[in-house]
Amino acid sequence: MQARVSWIEGRAFMLESGSGHAIVADAPVEAGGRALAPSPMELVLMGAGACTAIDVVSILAKMRQQVTGCTVDLEADRAAEPPRVFTRLVLRFRVAGRALDRAAVERAVALSAEKYCSATIMLGRTAEIVREIELLEVL
Repeated sequence: MQARVSWIEGRAFMLESGSGHAIVADAPVEAGGRALAPSPMELVLMGAGACTAIDVVSILAKMRQQVTGCTVDLEADRAAEPPRVFTRLVLRFRVAGRALDRAAVERAVALSAEKYCSATIMLGRTAEIVREIELLEVL
């Protein structure tokens, strides 16, 4: 895996992935940026949410669950002093579908947490991670 980070101006940077995708990151105002784009730590949090959501949807598809939607809302607490690592994460999974099996959804979330999601497993080394699951029945 490769990436390139190039300074634009101020505290804004262009982030380019080795696969050819690009996004901008900016520092918050209190850190000298203009907050025109997500901060690097916001990107880490969003990446962790995407990593686990992809896992859960993929695992549920293999379990032949009829998933019609999946949202992960994330909240993070950070250390007060540098390095301001995440100390606690709350991941709220909202999985929508038809006749979803709660045990299957719980198993998919557990598999992501314990085996597949590199991002949350890595963050779990510094942060307590709490996972909540809500099922939404779609008619």
